[in-house]
Amino acid sequence: MTIYISQLYLMNTLSQWLIALAYIAGGIVVAKVAYFIFKRISKGLVSHSKSMLDDVLVETLEKPVILAITILGFYIGMKHLNMTDDITLIISNTVKVLIVICITWFIVRLVNAIVQEYMEPAIDSSNSKSKRQLLPIITKVITITIWILGVIIAFNTIGYNLAGLIAGLGIGGLAFALAAKDYLQNIFGGISVFTDKPFSIDDRIKIDGFDGKVEEIGIRSSRIRTLSGSLVTIPNSMFINNSVENVALEPTRKIMLRLGLTYDTNAQKMKESMDILKAIVADNQDIVTEEPVVFFENFADFSLVLLFIYYIRKEADIPQAQNKINLDILDRFEKAGLEFAFPTQTIYNIKQ
Repeated sequence: MTIYISQLYLMNTLSQWLIALAYIAGGIVVAKVAYFIFKRISKGLVSHSKSMLDDVLVETLEKPVILAITILGFYIGMKHLNMTDDITLIISNTVKVLIVICITWFIVRLVNAIVQEYMEPAIDSSNSKSKRQLLPIITKVITITIWILGVIIAFNTIGYNLAGLIAGLGIGGLAFALAAKDYLQNIFGGISVFTDKPFSIDDRIKIDGFDGKVEEIGIRSSRIRTLSGSLVTIPNSMFINNSVENVALEPTRKIMLRLGLTYDTNAQKMKESMDILKAIVADNQDIVTEEPVVFFENFADFSLVLLFIYYIRKEADIPQAQNKINLDILDRFEKAGLEFAFPTQTIYNIKQ
């Protein structure tokens, strides 16, 4: 079947459609070639520069430039077609929006690249936890702000007042506000964490049943590595509505231990047991010697109870310190002939 070049297809001849498609395909090909050239030549030029700014600009310009060339090819191709005024307006507005998005994308990439190349190394070298905590939040806030401004400018470019559009949504706007409430509450929680500083990165905290080390504090959520090794993501709003225990800030770890001795332990042996506990504290460098508490607490149902309270130094290995204390107690009490009690029952059989 013969195909006539002059035959009309949707108000355009086949040749016009082929030319338009050629421009669009050509834009994609030129974009690919430009990407290759940009990568090879421009990076070779900036490699001789001592400033890192040139490398940052080249790195951030690559993909937005490719997208811009592709958009340009699409626009030129569409201009070769005869279309109704409505379709022409839609295509023109689409191209304008894409161009604004392309420029916004470049600015966001540039900001993130500058943060990675300049600010992160400077903060890492300063060893400042508060700055390391603040940087991701500031970066995300700036990124979101740039994108919001970009969207507003894009809508204004095609003749839409975005503020008026949102205000005119009515019930839809109310639904959007309710949906965004939790998100905003999490953002305010993140700001509260930074301003109040209840904890920092690498601090061990306890909140809502979770116990672990803080690995990341974000603008919406924070991540905690629990003692079991799992990574838990916690919405920042929880830090507003729940109590947070910062284990890392405790000066010492308080350990409370109750020891039950058998009822055949006399008063002299009870005094000896208390002296042994005080001696264990004095002999252990991981324990704060000024604060131990040892006393005869109670006559329990099955035992004579000693209350032993001691404090482990913050810098010590707490599980190992407890382990050493417990082994010392077991060893010294055994050598002194002190027996630990356990629930027992004596039954008397009285014969009539």
